[in-house]
Amino acid sequence: MRDGDAPDLAILDPLARALGHRGPDGEGKYLAGSVAMLHTRLAVIDLKTGDQPIYEPSGAALIANAEIYNYIELRAGLANTAFSTNSDCEPPLHLYRRDGVGFAAALRGMYAIAIHDPGEGRLVLARDPFGIKPLYYIETPEFFAFASEPQALLAVGLVKPEIAPERRSELMQLQFTCGRDTIFKGIQRVLPGETLIVRGGRIVERRRQAALPSGGPRAASVDDALAILDEALEDSVMMHQRADVPYGLFLSGGIDSSVLLAQMTRLNERPVVAMTAGFSGTGVADEREHARMLAKSVRAEFHEVDFSSDDFWTMLPEIAAAMDDPAADYAILPTWKLAQEAAKELKVVLSGEGGDELFGGYGRYRSALRPWWQGGRTIRARGIFDGLGILRDGNPGWRDHVAAAEATAGDAGRSRLQVMQAVDMTDWLPNDLLTKLDRCLMAHGLEGRTPFLDTRVAEAVFRLPDNLKIHKRRGKWILRRWLDRVMPAARPFERKRGFTVPVGEWMVERGAALGPLVAASPGVAEFCHTNQITGLFESHGKHPKMAAWVLLFYALWHRRHIEGKPPQGDVFETLAARG
Repeated sequence: MRDGDAPDLAILDPLARALGHRGPDGEGKYLAGSVAMLHTRLAVIDLKTGDQPIYEPSGAALIANAEIYNYIELRAGLANTAFSTNSDCEPPLHLYRRDGVGFAAALRGMYAIAIHDPGEGRLVLARDPFGIKPLYYIETPEFFAFASEPQALLAVGLVKPEIAPERRSELMQLQFTCGRDTIFKGIQRVLPGETLIVRGGRIVERRRQAALPSGGPRAASVDDALAILDEALEDSVMMHQRADVPYGLFLSGGIDSSVLLAQMTRLNERPVVAMTAGFSGTGVADEREHARMLAKSVRAEFHEVDFSSDDFWTMLPEIAAAMDDPAADYAILPTWKLAQEAAKELKVVLSGEGGDELFGGYGRYRSALRPWWQGGRTIRARGIFDGLGILRDGNPGWRDHVAAAEATAGDAGRSRLQVMQAVDMTDWLPNDLLTKLDRCLMAHGLEGRTPFLDTRVAEAVFRLPDNLKIHKRRGKWILRRWLDRVMPAARPFERKRGFTVPVGEWMVERGAALGPLVAASPGVAEFCHTNQITGLFESHGKHPKMAAWVLLFYALWHRRHIEGKPPQGDVFETLAARG
């Protein structure tokens, strides 16, 4: 509290309930002067003594939603330090006492950390450089508050659920929102790699740690690059497997997860538990057969999860409700069900997020590198709703954050490809892909780990020559070469259909009934020409189908997070419900 009064402790219990899914294994509270903190624990390392808050002798206290993978090495480097736990989260607290607010520079992991130091009169918040773990805050004339999810701040009435129109425009056009400001007025993000210093309820200093190394591509032969990559992958996957609970892998059958399967097989004596989702009876590519073959080739324990049209209609309201920081990425659908099934026997899964960004895997990179007369085009130059006549206010500023990221990413010497990779790392990765992974997994008490998103891996591969990332119109070339050598059964140079989810097929089948319900949504009616919406849901065109999906997601999201109405049955029942 800014006035120095003790916070109302009655707020901690509803906060604990709002965040209970993130930490079902324990709860800890902290109060010192005008500061109160709450922690709900998902126990992964040091199951016996790792409860939080954690204290150090000079009086500072830490709570964290984190995995610090290099905690063993950090403990060894903190000579003559008396540790009170075996937790991976205790070394950051002692590093803080040694290094001050720059303590996060030594950390290797995913983290959202809060340290209160009564002696210095400050609260320190730190988030990992890639933005794997979320962290949000409110700064008002009366108080400063923070939480792992915006919905927790809303649930206890610290801020009203009001839409920021500019961020809504980004969500419609990009399927995610950008920058510090969230879609909720008054709720902001701690940016990836950022450390905030708070005194008297005010942010007095910000520091930022970059995820990617500066500078342009460095010369490297294929053999040297493969050796560098091999060492970085082995080191990262080994670190990401540190856990005192069962862990496994989300195996899509694509390059990134196949690389993780190969490396995990090398490092584990027991069979790797691999889980794959697929879509039966649809027109989209189903990777399960390929994934099954790969798993068999390394004797992995393979589990298949089918995501059906029935799952789409029944699960989507609950999934949209979990995505409080909205990302209208249809990959939330299989991710949710995979997490639901994985949580029955695992507490940790490794996943391949970050591979496309670090190794130049996206087709949009290849397109943007071509000259305009060969079909080249700027990344995200066109929004999802452009040309459809649906939005009442086109808001041409929806791309402003992307343009700003492009300008900032133009580090001295960086190639055009590196700039595009860095732009995706700025917002697309943390605010879409990693938000999807975090909410879908944490809703089921499951931790997701991303070995590609490791500072050592980024240092090793981001400055490799462009032609080792994109070669002969093939992205992730050096990663494919590595996989071809280590696991040739993956057939990494074969052309494959890209991953997609058949939401368009499912919506068109019931579009005549679905369109009017979405058009009647109070949230949608605020900014759309509702008489134009019904046709979207009956269209077979790729562009209209994507717009229809975003509106459907938003209608369900708005009902839960703005109107305050929980899901009531399937999609149709929820949208039709008045109460």
